[in-house]
Amino acid sequence: MGFHRRPAPSGLDRGARGAALCALTAAAAALGALAPPAGAAPHAPQDDRRAEVDRLYEEAEHATESYNEADERADLLHEQVGTAQDRIARQQERINTMRDALGSLAGAQYRSGGLDPSLALMFSDDPDEYLDKAAALDRIGARQAGELKELQTAMRDLAQDRAEATRKLAELDRSRKAVARHKRTVERKLTEARRLLDAMPGADRAAYDRASRGGRTPDLTGAVPSSGRAAAAVAAARSALGRPYVWGANGPSGFDCSGLMQWSYGQAGVGLPRTSQAQAHAGRQVPLSQAQPGDLVTYRDDASHVGMYVGNGQVIHAPYPGAPVRYDPVGMMPVSAVTRP
Repeated sequence: MGFHRRPAPSGLDRGARGAALCALTAAAAALGALAPPAGAAPHAPQDDRRAEVDRLYEEAEHATESYNEADERADLLHEQVGTAQDRIARQQERINTMRDALGSLAGAQYRSGGLDPSLALMFSDDPDEYLDKAAALDRIGARQAGELKELQTAMRDLAQDRAEATRKLAELDRSRKAVARHKRTVERKLTEARRLLDAMPGADRAAYDRASRGGRTPDLTGAVPSSGRAAAAVAAARSALGRPYVWGANGPSGFDCSGLMQWSYGQAGVGLPRTSQAQAHAGRQVPLSQAQPGDLVTYRDDASHVGMYVGNGQVIHAPYPGAPVRYDPVGMMPVSAVTRP
């Protein structure tokens, strides 16, 4: 979600300018009670509204990536819980079978083991039959001991599996609550941004909407992807141009910023993590000066936004609600990393 449409400085001078901006901001805050100097340009209320809309979109993007992370975690935990429950059911069935077998062995031993062997031999009409039964009882005893030990081990394993499943169920519940919490945050921020946009004068709103549509298709002649799979990902991302921004979505009809990257590389047979923060580490990092088409460009210190470099200083990305997938300059926001999957 690229919420800041004004190009940010790039290169070595960014830090210096940022430091100067911070100093000026602090000074302005300290002198806020003073009147503006003579000849200063009047403060434009519409600029405040636009800045506030941008801020709300940026905060919504932070919450969206948190939502994506929690949602991905919930999906993983749901799968793990299902696997654990299947394993527990199989283990319980095995234990029941072992108990039945041990019950049969115990019954046979009780029925046949109550007589002294010499006395049993006296009552036996067939000594050979007695010897066969005695040998069988010895084997039953040894087997019973082994089965008992195996049963004890199986029951310990079952108890551990149940404890682990209980822990994962509790974690799944927490993750689902986090999903709901982040969803409410996103919706609240977007609702407030929409309210501010609707309150703008017609001309200001039209200017904002024009900026949201982006510019013309850039000239990408000579841009060479870093690999065949990168070329396929770029082609997929370009096919998504014009599709709407939908927070929490990863295609194909709508996308958020990291969802577009995940979907595009998915079309190339490459699995990417769901969040922009994780995507920043999903490959080898390269300098911005060496970026090639297909590289992932993450923005801001917290890597809360991501786009795909397509060459000639341009990225494709899903900017923010109301702005479809589009091209923008790679320096539209401060770059935090360039990653080659």
